[in-house]
Amino acid sequence: TGNKNTSFKETYAPKRPKKLEAEVIRFQNAHEKWIAVVGLLEGKPYEVFTGRAEDTFTLPQNIKQGWVIKQKDANGKNRYDFQFLDKDGYAVTFEGLSRSFDKEFWNYAKLISGILRHGMPLHFAVNLVYKLNLHSDYINTWKNGVVRALKRFIPDGTEVIKEQCPSCEEANGLVYKEGCVICKSCGYTECG
Repeated sequence: TGNKNTSFKETYAPKRPKKLEAEVIRFQNAHEKWIAVVGLLEGKPYEVFTGRAEDTFTLPQNIKQGWVIKQKDANGKNRYDFQFLDKDGYAVTFEGLSRSFDKEFWNYAKLISGILRHGMPLHFAVNLVYKLNLHSDYINTWKNGVVRALKRFIPDGTEVIKEQCPSCEEANGLVYKEGCVICKSCGYTECG
């Protein structure tokens, strides 16, 4: 967090290649199985798709990575497909990632993806999503899943923004390590 900009600058997102590497992250939210697909450009989150695993988009449990492919449908609208290699090395493609997740989640994910691809430092983006005040427990459950998925990509040692350790109360003691928040002073961790 040592970079202190004193002027406002607009940024332009790098052009999205047709095919982006992606990681698949599974997690429990409110006793339901959820899935996140995080599209990566140069190893950094560029876009995120997430929702309940029980909905249309179901993947074999062993699939942890693949590609998100941007296509145009018959009407000229963007469509995002997910492709992975099966155990025999054959490409399997699920068409229409967008139809697989709740429309409200999809719209929020588009906003978050815009923030990611325009280069907001990831810990600031995660903090922004975490602090969203959303109207229902269900959408808050989704929000928490997005936070959990993106935290995995925050570089180790990055300081948590304006938080003190709940255990030892050190002002700048909390840092990210392997997607968890830990205190570099007392060893507290939110991941248990």
